[in-house]
Amino acid sequence: MAVQTVASTTDSVNLGPAAALSCRECGHRVPLGPVFACEECFGPLEIAYDFSGYDTEELRKRIEAGPANIWRYAPLLPVPADVADKPNLNPGWTKLVKADNLARELGVTGGLYVKDDSGNPTHSFKDRVVAQALEAARVFGFTTLSCSSTGNLAGAVGAAAARAGFRSCVFIPHDLEQGKVVMAAVYGGELIGIEGNYDDVNRFCSELIGDPAGEGWGFVNVNLRPYYAEGSKTLAYEIAEQLGWRLPDQIVVPIASGSQLTKIDKGLQELIRLGLVEDRPYKIFGAQAEGCSPVSTAFKAGHDVVRPQKPDTIAKSLAIGNPADGPYVLDIARRTGGAVEDVTDEQIVDAIKLLARTEGIFAETAGGVTVGVTRKLIESGVLDPTKTTVVLNTGDGLKTLDAVAGTGLTATIRPTLDSFREAGLA
Repeated sequence: MAVQTVASTTDSVNLGPAAALSCRECGHRVPLGPVFACEECFGPLEIAYDFSGYDTEELRKRIEAGPANIWRYAPLLPVPADVADKPNLNPGWTKLVKADNLARELGVTGGLYVKDDSGNPTHSFKDRVVAQALEAARVFGFTTLSCSSTGNLAGAVGAAAARAGFRSCVFIPHDLEQGKVVMAAVYGGELIGIEGNYDDVNRFCSELIGDPAGEGWGFVNVNLRPYYAEGSKTLAYEIAEQLGWRLPDQIVVPIASGSQLTKIDKGLQELIRLGLVEDRPYKIFGAQAEGCSPVSTAFKAGHDVVRPQKPDTIAKSLAIGNPADGPYVLDIARRTGGAVEDVTDEQIVDAIKLLARTEGIFAETAGGVTVGVTRKLIESGVLDPTKTTVVLNTGDGLKTLDAVAGTGLTATIRPTLDSFREAGLA
């Protein structure tokens, strides 16, 4: 599917080890460019790499000597050779927290970790994917950075564009959490509310790409999607490196479009192929909110096709009723021996508070989904508590304060010791 663009070829640019765009359905290959759908079967395109010539030990040393951000993995990413010289927010290398308190609460004995991506520049994992898309936008000569977003991506695009000197114009559902609206707007770009849900927003953006009004626009999660999606691989790379170049036994990943989960699996497979980690089994589990659980519903029913749903959940960052990567998530969950599960809004709130109380990590609603699903999977015997488990927190709870409204003061007292004792606090 051709799109309007400023630059239509990569013949004169360096995209590192990226070799071509390959269709995930039929395998058809096309040259690198700002396209996202196969011209043969309309399947999604993704980056294919040429890693030939890499020496495992030299590659490991190069990575370990690299910067404390995603660019330490530049040899495995679709980035120009001079990326370090360009203004970028440089996200990544976030904490992998050994969550012993949460482990005791959940009965996990094999080691429980929280990969806390709230430490990124705009406090969500979306900074990783936007950083990749931004570099592709430079290569292809785009002048405006845009996206369809459930909130976190809008802020990440606004911040990255501001840093890089791009114009930004992003589109969101009109009824997002106010914290995310403010965070997206503060960077000075244009923020447009669309009457409808995320699927309506995404449909509009796809139409805009084919219109003259979209000339010169790089939509990070549409026409730049093959490059954008690769940013999620860095989560897999970091987790393995932070575990001492070892694969976890189990990973629990939130599902919106499903792209993050599929690219984490891709990253783990690349590490195995390159010899950077031992080839051993791992299981990937997907987590959804009950009010938007098309992939979970399909998994439980044994279906290969994901039927769209109308979202109705407090986890708005995951509220994608027609997830593009849903079928691939099902494949990965089944191939690895994992599962896809969902939790109610009430369970999401309880899990947010549980993580905060046990580990001092205030997660947004998506993090509540992953922790809540982890607890549910352990209780049902699906997730093995004796195995090393990594749970993703993809964003900061300050963005979704409405979810925990009502949490507040323990007591109000006079500034006297007697009042303190009367409140039963002594």
